[in-house]
Amino acid sequence: MRSKFELGQLYITPGAAEVLAAPFILLARHAARDWGELSNDDKRANDQALVDGTRILSAYTVNGHRIWIITEAVGDDGHRAATTITLPSEY
Repeated sequence: MRSKFELGQLYITPGAAEVLAAPFILLARHAARDWGELSNDDKRANDQALVDGTRILSAYTVNGHRIWIITEAVGDDGHRAATTITLPSEY
């Protein structure tokens, strides 16, 4: 699946790695603009982030664990340096 935006360097925190057997499935959803379990306002904020270059956040629940995928913005030019798969407690 082709990403709809630049992901940058990929990272996964230890807790998320322990919970996820296949993290790339969620990463593919995030990259395809499937923001997961967010409010409509947060989904619209992500859609706006694709235009203005700000941070993008997706949230999913896997086996009772909340997983965040965060793509950080470097500037307001849309360049994104890193995407991290993490548990909220590790952020």
